[in-house]
Amino acid sequence: MNTQKFNGQRLKEALQFREKKMTELADETGISKQSLSLYANAGNVPPYDNVIKIAKALDFPTDFFMSEDLCTVTTGNTYFRSQASTTKKARNAQKIKLEYVSKMYEVILNYINVPEVNLPDTSDINIPEEAAKADSEQVSAEIEKVAMAVRRHWNLGNGPIDNLQYELQSNGIIVTGFRDVDVDIDAFSQQITVGGKVVYIIALAIGTKPIERLRFDMAHELGHILMHIWGEDNEDISKEEFNVREKQANMFASALLLPKDTFSKSVSAYPTNIDYYIALKKKWKVSMQAMMYRTRQLEIISANQFQYMMRIMSKNGTRTHEPGDKPGEIGDTIFQAALDMLFEGGYLTVKELLKEFGRYGIFLSQKDLENLMYLREGTLNQDSKVIPFMTIKSDME
Repeated sequence: MNTQKFNGQRLKEALQFREKKMTELADETGISKQSLSLYANAGNVPPYDNVIKIAKALDFPTDFFMSEDLCTVTTGNTYFRSQASTTKKARNAQKIKLEYVSKMYEVILNYINVPEVNLPDTSDINIPEEAAKADSEQVSAEIEKVAMAVRRHWNLGNGPIDNLQYELQSNGIIVTGFRDVDVDIDAFSQQITVGGKVVYIIALAIGTKPIERLRFDMAHELGHILMHIWGEDNEDISKEEFNVREKQANMFASALLLPKDTFSKSVSAYPTNIDYYIALKKKWKVSMQAMMYRTRQLEIISANQFQYMMRIMSKNGTRTHEPGDKPGEIGDTIFQAALDMLFEGGYLTVKELLKEFGRYGIFLSQKDLENLMYLREGTLNQDSKVIPFMTIKSDME
């Protein structure tokens, strides 16, 4: 690792990470925009005093700008739930953050055995992406097949899924949460290749959303993973194509969380009684509105009945804040579990972990590290509990 030369690419990454423009950084540091541009494009090497100013303004360690990226992980396409309503700058910020999540994951793999990606074979599923067929009977039937294939493959049965995050992580999908994302971003997912294997990351926007919505977001992103093309950049597809994929991912999430046969039996007792959905919410761990949409999709209630129920909820103010809603949190991430095992078992100290990250060129503040891996605050200087879906690499024992 060469720590003696300023890395202009890191300046570009830091600006993207913090959603800042070069002109803003110039104002905050007193360094001219022209000089900053030269630094970023290797046209000039800044004096160390300017490196300190840049690091302070962008809240990065100075080592970040004086190191090379030695990770081998590669990142692919990224799906955003709210791509149409978010700025490109906000999306790019989350992309670079996910890239650092993937780099930290590569380092963790040196120490921990994680579950392999375990997804059902959906090669025989035919889901056309034409807008006119987005919610046709054919598409609906195919999406139902995908959802049931997941339930069979993961032995989930036909009832409520108790802990979707755990099921995803147990089957090789990385789940994390970001606490500082743009207000318009719900969730996003990214495909990465590490150690020659394809892995998927799901990142959730953690804030005011209740756990029921976070669960739906996880299921929605799983729908993208299973049904949609990952070999192209989402920035290149049309708004119409994007909306089709979003609609299909929503349909998948509904079908996965609320399986047709068992949910139909559950809801059919009082399908137009709004209060009944409060009880169903506790059972199925899905929002009332998502269940009402699903009930309409299954033709248990008519379009008029559904619209009437939505009007009543709007009038009562429960469309924006349902009964029982409170800000939700996800459980332990793969990163939290891995660090708990390493720290508690005495295999690694916080100092050694940070040194190992640095060896790969990962230099971030403790706050950023804990945020990107969705660690409990203070994890990097205290012990935590262990969850059982990973083991220590045998050569460390």
